[in-house]
Amino acid sequence: MTDNSNPSRKAAPTSGPALEEARLRQQAIGVKLRHMFDEVVNEPVPDEFLDILRRADGRSGEGGS
Repeated sequence: MTDNSNPSRKAAPTSGPALEEARLRQQAIGVKLRHMFDEVVNEPVPDEFLDILRRADGRSGEGGS
């Protein structure tokens, strides 16, 4: 749910150069976010975390539900 009652928030441009600038800005933000996401996804998982996951898997297998 969004709150549209905030008077300090500017209305989105509806046409012209302001709209084009807003689209370009939004596109640039999207490109940077995708780049950051790709970097995070491609980071190696620390060995300590892998050990924790292995132990958790072992315990869930012992539960026998």
